[in-house]
Amino acid sequence: MLDIVVKTENWERHVRVTADELTALVRRIGGDGDRFLVLQPVPDLPDVFAQVWHKTGGDYTLEHRDGAADRHFEARADEPEAVAAVLAGWAARAPGWGAVLDWSPLDMGPIPEVPPLSLADHEREELETRVREELVGGYASRAQLAELAEEYLVTKERRPVSREQAQALADRLWLQRVAEQADWQGETDPERLTRAFNALEASGLTAREDFTCCRSCGQAEIGGEGGPGARGFVYFHSQCTESAAAGHGLMLLYGGFDGATETTAAVGREIVAALDAVGLRTEWDGDPGRAITVTPLDWRRRLIG
Repeated sequence: MLDIVVKTENWERHVRVTADELTALVRRIGGDGDRFLVLQPVPDLPDVFAQVWHKTGGDYTLEHRDGAADRHFEARADEPEAVAAVLAGWAARAPGWGAVLDWSPLDMGPIPEVPPLSLADHEREELETRVREELVGGYASRAQLAELAEEYLVTKERRPVSREQAQALADRLWLQRVAEQADWQGETDPERLTRAFNALEASGLTAREDFTCCRSCGQAEIGGEGGPGARGFVYFHSQCTESAAAGHGLMLLYGGFDGATETTAAVGREIVAALDAVGLRTEWDGDPGRAITVTPLDWRRRLIG
């Protein structure tokens, strides 16, 4: 697996693809609405990316950037296999990954300086605390954190944080979190949870993490998430995520799509068994009317982007 996220023009998002899957995506692009790929490292890093643009019948235009504006380069290639090999080398941080192409620097023009935030101390603290809460939850992208930072202190009378200031704040806190997670060893509890949810999905349950904002929305929308053969569901919403990140365990909501009490109880037992199989402990008395709580839980969810 390559530690990258690949985004397409038609809004697909592929996380940790194989080299063969990346090659297939490169071969595919070229038609209307599907002409480019953007590759970002996992975890995402500000202004670090590679991308390729291609129109059927023409060559391939590649770019890569390594943070600073003077580290932004462009090259062209004729064959998709060569493009895929270069992008896979970039993703793997392989020595000499781009040597087969003739790269030229791209002049992106001067970068405007972002003015410092003009906030009272309590406002700054409140803003950073809120962004960090979302960051520790682990599901927000850098773009979503920046949007939160821009809108959080808005009133009818003022917009104290510009888009550029919000992005700078989000990037600073994001990089702090990336540095923290560099010291994490082995599989984390959220990764075990994802493994259990993937197993439940494969067994015929609709399993969703950080799904919607609250229980009411989750119950209203989960039915539209399942495939035609789904027997039931399990999910947790963003308020559950916040509680888990604060150290209070994780509440899971579940049920059967047929509405039967017996089905819901069976789904609950299946969920508990899947969590136990990955080493996560639960609190549940078997009552289908009560939520399942995953506890204790060390919420260290690695950022993706």
